[in-house]
Amino acid sequence: MSEIKSEGKTKKLTTKRIVFIALFVALSYALSFFSFPIFPMTPYFKLDFSNVFILLTGLLFGPVEGVIVCILKEIIGITNSSSGGVGELANAIMTTSFILLPSIVYRKKKSIKAAVISLIPACLIGTAVALVTNRFIIFPMYMGDGAAAIFKDAFWFAVAFNLIKTSSISLITGVMFKRLAYFVKKYRI
Repeated sequence: MSEIKSEGKTKKLTTKRIVFIALFVALSYALSFFSFPIFPMTPYFKLDFSNVFILLTGLLFGPVEGVIVCILKEIIGITNSSSGGVGELANAIMTTSFILLPSIVYRKKKSIKAAVISLIPACLIGTAVALVTNRFIIFPMYMGDGAAAIFKDAFWFAVAFNLIKTSSISLITGVMFKRLAYFVKKYRI
């Protein structure tokens, strides 16, 4: 049995915990295939709910585990990638920036209220990082020389899209969290 350090505490990396984390990687990856555009003017901004399981992992097990699930999901995603891993790197940066604050806050203060309150700035942080990542990584990769002009035209759609994405992921996670937290505690995962 391995041990992992998490905020000054040593936790056992049990078989149950590894299986649960692997399940969340698989669920997150599977959900990434179900994406859809929400604005007809910017069909390249596609909403999916794969980050729900990454955020759940961060809240249930800690920020390190959340980042591990995020990275593993993106590594698996490279197998279907048309970006050679650049898109997956950008997505890992965006997702990590979104999940870290609530995961750390909940680790420090085991309170649903604290976690919910921390999701508000997390949505804003995730949106800000997504804008930077889209502008300097995603748009240049897919749009070439005209990336700056296209991003300027799509800026407010990008803001709205990322706020909707992070807010909806937060809401779905909030609905699922209490039951999963009970399950994890009951079965000592």
